Amino acid sequence: MSVISEKIQEILAYAKSRLEESNEAGDVNDMRVRLLGKSGELTSLLRGLKDIPPEERPGVGKLVNEARDSIASMIELRLALLKRLELERKIRDERIDVTLSGKGIKRGSYHPCTLVREEILRVFISLGFSVEQGPEIESDYYNFRRMNMPKDHPARDMQDTFYITPDVLLRTHTSPVQARVMDKSKPPIRVVCPGKVYRPDDDATHSPMFQQVEGLVVDKNITLCDLKGTLECAAKELFDSKTKIRFRPSYFPFTEPSVEVDVTCPVCHGKGCRICKGTGWIEVLGAGVVNPAVLRDSGIDPDIYSGFAFGMGVERIAMIKYGIPDMRILFENDARFLSGFKEEI
Repeated sequence: MSVISEKIQEILAYAKSRLEESNEAGDVNDMRVRLLGKSGELTSLLRGLKDIPPEERPGVGKLVNEARDSIASMIELRLALLKRLELERKIRDERIDVTLSGKGIKRGSYHPCTLVREEILRVFISLGFSVEQGPEIESDYYNFRRMNMPKDHPARDMQDTFYITPDVLLRTHTSPVQARVMDKSKPPIRVVCPGKVYRPDDDATHSPMFQQVEGLVVDKNITLCDLKGTLECAAKELFDSKTKIRFRPSYFPFTEPSVEVDVTCPVCHGKGCRICKGTGWIEVLGAGVVNPAVLRDSGIDPDIYSGFAFGMGVERIAMIKYGIPDMRILFENDARFLSGFKEEI
């Protein structure tokens, strides 16, 4: 009995000494396992009761249980103390000085495509155009057939398409908006149609998703000269007052005649440089006189009315205006690149 009592006292003294030195919760928990765990010293004493004479077992068991309770209490008190000290340290080290100046918030900037799109719209609104928008998920009927491209028309190969179903697709241009406008409105019509369009292209000058602004004018006695005058005025506003334009023959199924439109290089003003590859000209858009078949399908008499249409890529104009060599830069969301555009809309 006296030997076991001495052993218990030794364990209690050891526990008290070590716990007072422990400054980490992990060390305290290690002590719990060492003394009170399944293989702990006090647990071993309890298991050894079977080897003690029966008459001494109650007294020894009582001493061991009292020691166990005492050590458990010391452990809980030590953990509570360490927790309180840790909280005090955090309060001391992590306090906030409310008198310090606040951190500055960096002012964002508009994306160059947003700036260009809004500038294009502003120019054409000043020329009397209204703005119309339509769905990005479009029907084959409006996207192709109303643009004089039936199922077997070879011009469909010019616009690879993301089909959702055989008759539903992601629009390849904003021309369907023009058809919808002609369905609900009669001449005179003067609209621009901005929006995202989708084609499976991906390289330095093409993207699977890009933005277009297309325009449509329908009225009596509209000619190619009206188209040229309108685009020349717009080009001078978008680039600079020295800008000139030229037409080159082209083909689009929804216009006849059709033209590609070039502008004098805004960098060298037609003298020839790296940007325009020495030609002095940069292609910016396609246009033409509205095909009579398109007017007729919209319920507009082509013998009375005529019109012109044009379409430009917003990213293409942004690349020209800001000297951006690769369209993919516009989609990388590099904050260092975007921070250079501080113009207001």
